Amino acid sequence: MPAQAYPGKKCVCRHRKPVCDQTCVSDMLETPFYVACLKLTGRKCLVVGGGGVGLEKIEGLLACGGEVELIAPDACPEVEHLAAEGSIGWQKRTYTGPGDLEGRFLVIAATDDSEVNIRVFDDAEGLAMLVNVVDVPPLCNFILPAIVRTGPLAIAISTAGASPALAKRIKSEVAELYGEEYARLAVILNQARGWAKSTLPTYQDRKAFFEGIVNGEPDPVELIRSGREAELTGLIDSARAAATDSLAG
Repeated sequence: MPAQAYPGKKCVCRHRKPVCDQTCVSDMLETPFYVACLKLTGRKCLVVGGGGVGLEKIEGLLACGGEVELIAPDACPEVEHLAAEGSIGWQKRTYTGPGDLEGRFLVIAATDDSEVNIRVFDDAEGLAMLVNVVDVPPLCNFILPAIVRTGPLAIAISTAGASPALAKRIKSEVAELYGEEYARLAVILNQARGWAKSTLPTYQDRKAFFEGIVNGEPDPVELIRSGREAELTGLIDSARAAATDSLAG
């Protein structure tokens, strides 16, 4: 179960019970999450809380092109530096209410004050916003999985908040299995997408074309891994010719 929710501990969620009885997380493991990748470039994102956890979330949002605003009365030195260099905006004050959320695409609460976190969640829910309270899955309408990122390749690992330590282990193992060669293959195949969209008339035709390359022989990943990209280029050219001949026939 989430680190901040277990029997006997002070309640940290909107139920505001005297002590936690896990009411809010009893069904977390059965919750089906709709997995999506958000395009944050140019979108306004708010982080409430400027400590080490807030820094981690700020860096993640910046890495994806988000326009980040921080609300916090104080911040760790690294966050102060980001604000000083103009990478983020910083309002040096406490969170006040729904007005702070206006015009934002999403908000992440990363404070150590449960009451503030609950207010951020309730206010965001009222505005139908994306909201994540760090390490408190019951106060989230989206969760942040562990990410393996190499070039355009991104692999998400989630345990639905049950075990961040397990997600971290899986992330390490996945990173070893799917390295630079997979990212390079994604780049190479992307170069053929324009041709496929303009030449192959249906989705099924395009699907068959790319799956024939990815799952065919010789293995394109092994070709890249062994420095034989020229052979991969020839393989793609042959697949193009075969697809074109099939259409002509």
